[in-house]
Amino acid sequence: MEKKSLYIFNPEHDLAMASGETNYMAPASARQMATDLALLPVWYAEKEAKVLAPSAYNMNFLKEIQALLGDMAQLITEPEVADETEWKFFPWGWDPALRKRLLSLGIDRSQLPSEEYLVSLRDYSHRSHAVDLLPKLQLDEYFCGESFYFKTPAEWKSFVESRTACLLKAPLSGSGKGLNWCKGIFTSFISGWCTRVAALQGGVIGEPIYNKVIDFAMEFHSDGKGKVRFAGYSVFHTGRSGMYAGNELLSDEGFLHKLSGYVPLEELLQLQNRLKEELTNLFGHLYCGYLGVDMMICHFPDGCPIYRVHPCVEINLRMNMGMIARFLTDRYLSSKAGGMFRIAYYPEVGIALKEHERMIAAFPLRVENGRVCDGYLPLVPVTSRSQYRAWIEVTDKVSGMK
Repeated sequence: MEKKSLYIFNPEHDLAMASGETNYMAPASARQMATDLALLPVWYAEKEAKVLAPSAYNMNFLKEIQALLGDMAQLITEPEVADETEWKFFPWGWDPALRKRLLSLGIDRSQLPSEEYLVSLRDYSHRSHAVDLLPKLQLDEYFCGESFYFKTPAEWKSFVESRTACLLKAPLSGSGKGLNWCKGIFTSFISGWCTRVAALQGGVIGEPIYNKVIDFAMEFHSDGKGKVRFAGYSVFHTGRSGMYAGNELLSDEGFLHKLSGYVPLEELLQLQNRLKEELTNLFGHLYCGYLGVDMMICHFPDGCPIYRVHPCVEINLRMNMGMIARFLTDRYLSSKAGGMFRIAYYPEVGIALKEHERMIAAFPLRVENGRVCDGYLPLVPVTSRSQYRAWIEVTDKVSGMK
């Protein structure tokens, strides 16, 4: 009997992986995000799949969306999961805390990754692997980037004091988390932070600050049997602190056109092929699922060339927002449309619903033949209790993107 697919949105994954603890309890904000955005996988799961989410308001929302855009994956609640004997699981990312959660729902351990596999996955998720990979991707003068893995207090102190500005990173942390921006002075706060991170994760990552023009990523899929394929491009936006703010919705051709305005197209294709080889060697026989390699276009005003690609800022061994944007564009947007996929957090309860209602009125949705042509489309239900929203803003003129 063929196994049924079950998708799970567990955005606390990076934090859980960093802790490594089976009994990890995510902070309240991460748990809220998991609840508010639980239905997000319906946009990338196959139609025959199930998505784990609370019922009630999610079910009603899903019916409304299916009436607009056609069949999608179906909702399933936690008590119903144990009723099915054979599952193939597709979480946002695997970690010991999720494994324990599924065991508590009655899933047989034979259907879940082993504890040994999750230890290996945590090791491969360590940012030191991105540090090691970076020099192998410096293909010619169109590429840039330095990154270091420091294990001793003398090393991280020397690094901070040797430059006017730099960035320190925890080797395991969530997107936009575990970052420490330094300005040439090795303060007691930075010293304490480095000591704590190194005690838990082996060391600290050090990077120079670059004059960034664009954040983008190359997305891949590994089958776990030695084959890694290219899955698309994504261009994303971050806030000042590095927190994720949204993804552009464009075809791969549109992304290549955008990026090739800075570096030659053949350089991007050369990098894509090299990455396939290197990722296959690194993860191809261990990891099964999507992974993203974050990159930057950097500006060197006095250099030649003046724009260069930093080809490996970090590697995410999990599903990611760039892949959601890729699925949204390919499955649900009109071929003439473009726009933005966004996620936002509202600390005060009730504000998310007000903003949702404002956007419904301001950007009326237009759908033709099951494809979004224009307007505002929420991707999850928004209630009076919601503190997170996920949505797309679409325009039928890509050059006039909102």
